[in-house]
Amino acid sequence: MHGVTGHGDDRFEFVIAARAKRADHGGLLTGRGGTLCGAAVAVALLAGCSGDYSTLDAAGPSAERFVTLTVVLTVGSAVILAAVMALALYAFRENRRGRGLAEGSFVGGLGLGFPTVVLLALLVYALLLSDAWVGRNRTADLTVDAVAAQWGWTFSYPELPGAPSSENVLHLPAGGRVAFRVTSTDVIHSFWIPRLGGKIDAVPGRINTIALEADAPGVMGGLCAEFCGVGHSLMDFEVQVHEPDRFMAALAALEEA
Repeated sequence: MHGVTGHGDDRFEFVIAARAKRADHGGLLTGRGGTLCGAAVAVALLAGCSGDYSTLDAAGPSAERFVTLTVVLTVGSAVILAAVMALALYAFRENRRGRGLAEGSFVGGLGLGFPTVVLLALLVYALLLSDAWVGRNRTADLTVDAVAAQWGWTFSYPELPGAPSSENVLHLPAGGRVAFRVTSTDVIHSFWIPRLGGKIDAVPGRINTIALEADAPGVMGGLCAEFCGVGHSLMDFEVQVHEPDRFMAALAALEEA
């Protein structure tokens, strides 16, 4: 019986080793292959930070502030997590110093006080940036009316006489501050160009204003960020940013079309 058991164990170990080798695919999980695999995963994750709808692929000053805040909040949260986990691990040590530390000081001061102070500082920092996100106290170079309706957007340029409105295509000049007057004709929608900055609600009977700026010419995406019914997924629009001297020509082409 011992002989049979021994052969069975050997066979089991052989099968386990063979499966591990197949799973490793010649070293993909260890050594240089593991490094390549990790690099591929990192590239895939970083690729998610770019694109037409990426808030981390900033194309304007407001969006850049958002990226900065994201980094600050992430670092602050990581500091809190690391500190709390360190305290928790320290509390489980048998031979630790500070056995005479009062529980109230340990839990209240370090477990509650420290996170509260850090979170409060992050909140104040976020509030200081909030006016910059929506563009308050900033002089606009152009005004655009953005009107939402199930299921699309209409953009018009009231300060440009004779300029036609456009459906689901927004034209902007590069380097100019644009004040968007946003409203809706039916239900609540939300106007958002992720690469340019924050979003603002489109509310029936009310005009909300947000100022955004695009740094350079290009094409990006905009969308409705508020679930507004069965056609919500159809309420995206294209943003075309032109060189300042070609902006008026782009609007004139709309009338010709």
